[in-house]
Amino acid sequence: MRTSRLVLIPAAALALAAPLTACSSEDSSTEATNSGTAETAEEAISEATSEETPEEASEETSAPTGQAVSVVATTTMLGSVAEQIAICADTGSTVTTLMPIGADPHDFSPSSAQVAEMVQADMVIANGLGLEAGLDDSLENAASDGVSVIQIADMVDPIPFGAGGHDHGDEEHSDDEHSHDEAKEDDHDHDHDHGDEEHSDDEHSHDEAKEDDHDHDHDHGSEDPHFWFDMNRMATAAQIIGDELAASGGQVYADCGAQVADEIRAAEADVRAALESVPADQRVLVTDHDALGYLADAYGYEVAGTVIPAGTTLAEPSSAELAELVEVMQDEGVRVVFTNTADPTTLADAVAAEVGGDVQVVSLYVGSLGGPDTDAQDYVSMMRTNADLISGALNS
Repeated sequence: MRTSRLVLIPAAALALAAPLTACSSEDSSTEATNSGTAETAEEAISEATSEETPEEASEETSAPTGQAVSVVATTTMLGSVAEQIAICADTGSTVTTLMPIGADPHDFSPSSAQVAEMVQADMVIANGLGLEAGLDDSLENAASDGVSVIQIADMVDPIPFGAGGHDHGDEEHSDDEHSHDEAKEDDHDHDHDHGDEEHSDDEHSHDEAKEDDHDHDHDHGSEDPHFWFDMNRMATAAQIIGDELAASGGQVYADCGAQVADEIRAAEADVRAALESVPADQRVLVTDHDALGYLADAYGYEVAGTVIPAGTTLAEPSSAELAELVEVMQDEGVRVVFTNTADPTTLADAVAAEVGGDVQVVSLYVGSLGGPDTDAQDYVSMMRTNADLISGALNS
């Protein structure tokens, strides 16, 4: 309307004799045209709006229902799995791993800042069964302050030390296995009693000194905390973590936990293929400490002996024990000692030299993932790399 009037006013000034009816006719026609155009535009806008609304509603319906959580994990392996789950569920979630790359879980102590971070987290995920002995007090304090603290090893059907294929030098474990299995029949609701260090002092006259020197120097008790060397148990751990986070973050965390568990199980097939490529009579392991029991149990290997005859790197072997290991390796024809990237190989090197010949010392990723320049930057790649290192050394 405004445009048509601005045009008509100058026309009237130049031609005063023009019939007024013409102006009236033109004005009415222009108004009708503009009115029709406006109505058409309004209808188009209305139709467009009505078409977009269902799409927007669909987008809102399909959006994740979870909310961001803050998680603290103790070990790099648990941190890797927990991060996959948390970020899958909500990219705003944060996962902090207390131990740096290359740290030995047995010998780690948190800083005051890390202790504070644990208390402020929504959940703390620990390995448990005495693996992180330097974190025990901090974990208890976090739980006392109301933080949800879960200890995974307890929840994935742990095996006793010595159950993973030990045939040599494990007299100190044999009776423990039986007592553990009997106790497990009566109580396996994840409320395990881990104060079993006193169970073996009087059971074996041959190795009493070894028991006192090693099995009582750490807090592992009779159950092996190194569960992550069985990838199916780590898959179960992923499901547990997802379910626990779902309680506060929403069902999407449980769904992501199941998804990560499936990915771990799929990768386990590659690890199994590599480890089973070693002929059965060559599947003999000597390690720096008793850490590969779950791997031996899952893939049909024998642990012939350990440089440190204990489940922790904090113990120290006697000269007699090292001499016994050398004898076992010579008798068995073992040509490889598997060590840990997180610890020095001095003792293993000495054993290899004493055995003589072409004995290899091969470092595995045992208590920690590898750094950014390695092939072990996350849990799955760490296990694949370890399988390749073991099979490569034993097949050579």
